[in-house]
Amino acid sequence: MKSRKHVHGKKWETIRDFLNEKVEKYNRPGFIENDPVSIPHSFRRKQDIEIAGLFAAVLAWGQRVTIINKCRQLMGMMDNDPYKFMLNHSEKDLRPLMDFKHRTFNATDTLYFVEALRWYYQHHTSLEDAFYVPGAETIELGLNQFQEIFFSLEDAPRRTRKHIPAPIRKSTCKRLAMYLRWMVRQDNCGVDFGVWKRITPAQLVCPCDLHVDRTARQLKLIRRKQTDWETALELTTHLRAFDAADPVKYDFALFGLGIEEGWSRHVKV
Repeated sequence: MKSRKHVHGKKWETIRDFLNEKVEKYNRPGFIENDPVSIPHSFRRKQDIEIAGLFAAVLAWGQRVTIINKCRQLMGMMDNDPYKFMLNHSEKDLRPLMDFKHRTFNATDTLYFVEALRWYYQHHTSLEDAFYVPGAETIELGLNQFQEIFFSLEDAPRRTRKHIPAPIRKSTCKRLAMYLRWMVRQDNCGVDFGVWKRITPAQLVCPCDLHVDRTARQLKLIRRKQTDWETALELTTHLRAFDAADPVKYDFALFGLGIEEGWSRHVKV
């Protein structure tokens, strides 16, 4: 591996080439096993992928092993058939969900997610409809729209809103941005699904989690002091200079450098 000092001194064209090499390294099926994206990869039906992916993204908080185990536990409570569960569950079927908890996501949140998804799929065939805004430059308006739709039921708990953030509240929306990457990006590498066709990869915003944020700052792709939605847009703007049609493919490179190669752990930012 080239030294960080060497990388920092390179021109942006060379940084692009460096990141392209890292995309090739990490955007591979081997990435799936130890990542929350493995949860939707357990399914084949579009709606199952959407639902499992949404839960996996929302619960992607903490150690990856724990996240994956918790998601598998939750899918098991839905008989590993989440779309059918959303549409056909009974009150009795909901009882096991009362014991589900991950970090601050508890039974109240789980039950509302199920209720909201049941209502949604009674009226729509795909979650893409909730995120799609015709003519939008980025997914920003779509994320705001999704939060509004998701919490449109009268009994929506106030506490659950924190699990579906929106740019209008300045959140980085890192987990939902990751979810949209899974659903929208399509290549021949087998990690992302590309099951949504109306939102394009060019509209995606890079998930700005801790590892991506710190690594991007090492490469001078982020200069904004705080980390919020504007930071995610700043990073994505720089990544578009490398690939305007698919800027978020560099999430693989930045995340891989951060967590696998230690950039986010050992470098002061």
